[in-house]
Amino acid sequence: MKIELSDIYIHPTAIVETLSEINEGSKIWHFAHVRDHAKIGRNVIIGKSSYVDSHVIIGDNVKIQNLVSVYQGVTIESEVFVGPHVTFTNDLYPRAMGEWQIIPTLIQKGASLGANSTIICGLTVGEYALVAAGSVVTKDVPNHGFVAGNPARLKGYVCFCARKVADIDIPSGIHVINCSHCGKEVKLNIK
Repeated sequence: MKIELSDIYIHPTAIVETLSEINEGSKIWHFAHVRDHAKIGRNVIIGKSSYVDSHVIIGDNVKIQNLVSVYQGVTIESEVFVGPHVTFTNDLYPRAMGEWQIIPTLIQKGASLGANSTIICGLTVGEYALVAAGSVVTKDVPNHGFVAGNPARLKGYVCFCARKVADIDIPSGIHVINCSHCGKEVKLNIK
């Protein structure tokens, strides 16, 4: 590890392999497992019984709730919320025996993944997007997009505060919308 253990908290029941990189202010809770070569940013919370595979990259200020599985090939940028029981896949054609092909997945800054959602590999969840609980995400989610269902479908667009700011029937083009909840300005590029 690259920093003093006094700068981070690792619960005594957690397993943090010695070649992982854990940065200051991070907390790793009960029974979590962080594999060698995982990179964990500053002020990250990894909840109880979560698993972070080798070569996973997690940015700063990320909150990973309990029982989350983050497999190799996943990159989670800063300020992402990962709800309880979220699962990431990393191979489109998995088998117990034979070759594996790790397919990269990107969760961009500020996105929120609801409880029990499944993120199929090879896609991008855009900045400040919101994935509803229980959704199965099978394709890219646009910036500020709100998706729900199995398979997850675009239901509208959300603010930085996760409140809905537009429906899916908004015409293509660039739109600037002020959130009625927090007042922030949201710029949407609808394609």
